[in-house]
Formats: sequence, C-alpha cells, structure tokens
Amino acid sequence: MKINQEQESALIGMILGDAYVQKTGAHNARLRLEQQAAHREYLIWKTQLLKGLFQGKPTMLKRIHPKTRKTYSYVRQQSNASPYLGKLRALFYPNGKKQIPEELYRWLVSDIGFAVWFYDDGYYYIRDRSLYLYLGTVSRREATIAQNVLRKRFNLQSTIADKGKKGFALYFPASERNKVRDILAKYRVPIMAYKIPS
Repeated sequence: MKINQEQESALIGMILGDAYVQKTGAHNARLRLEQQAAHREYLIWKTQLLKGLFQGKPTMLKRIHPKTRKTYSYVRQQSNASPYLGKLRALFYPNGKKQIPEELYRWLVSDIGFAVWFYDDGYYYIRDRSLYLYLGTVSRREATIAQNVLRKRFNLQSTIADKGKKGFALYFPASERNKVRDILAKYRVPIMAYKIPS
C-alpha cells in the first residue's frame, strides 16, 4: 500500500481520535470511521485523504442509546484490510486497548495529523478562548507523550488536565489560540468550522 508522509500523519490523527483499527487476521487490520449523521461531510473528507484505503460509500446506521433509549443516526466507512494497518494496530493496541505509543513522535510528522485529531476530540471554549484536546482514559505517561510531541513538532504549548472519569486532556491557553487556528484553517472542513477559534 502506497501512502505519503502527510497521508500517514492524517491516518495517525484519525487513530488518535475517533477511528478504530479492527483486527481482521493474524497480521491484517482495517480502519473503521464513524461520525454522527450531521458530520457525514467530515467523514467523507477523511476518506478522501486516504483514497487508496477506502472503497464504496459511507453506510447510514442507527443506534439506540442503552440508557436514554434515544435513537442516534451515524455514518460508518470501513477501509480495506492490509498488513500496514495490522502494524498500526499492533502499535496503538498492544494489549487490545488503544494507547498513545512512545514512538508517536516518529509517526505524527505533519500538522494535518493534529488537525484531524483536534476535529475529532478537540473543543474550543469561546468564553475564555482556550482549547482542550481530550485524550480519553489514557495514563498520565501517555498524556505526557502527546503533550511533548505537540510541543516539539508544532510548537503547541499545553498543560495536562485531569478530567476525572473522562480521563486526561491537553489544555491550550488563549495564548496558543492563534497557533491552533492557523493549523486548522489550513485543513478547513466547513461542517467542523465551529471548532476553529475565531
């Protein structure tokens, strides 16, 4: 499978964010993307970044929330299986649970990876002009790896915030707002514009 450095960084951003790398055999895996139905345009944008991986069109599905019993509509697109994705599965899911690997600096090279990751898991607080990138239930060590990679690669300064049951997040103060905005603006997706600092 041929993939350039920017595409690989985008793929890493997806895996760090909402994507799931599903094992399909001893050495292969495939990428599963899901978004709420209203963000179908964003899912299509992500698949266009990795045209060689995907075939067909997104599938519209419905899910009933187990507690609220509300029905949610979402779209899903799954990639072809490959040994390359199997390698990424081993890197990001060494024990079956997603984690932030020690080698992240080697993989997250282009800022498009940060843009995708932020579109998936970032949040802009308009009131105080600060931003959060939610990391989920990772360890503090993993949060530190993410923090250091974003600082060294993209000069983004952050602190680690403990969000309790939600896990850790990276907090970017208002002083970093323009840096984040400039990166996201390079990879603008209209439906996700609400995440770009004004």
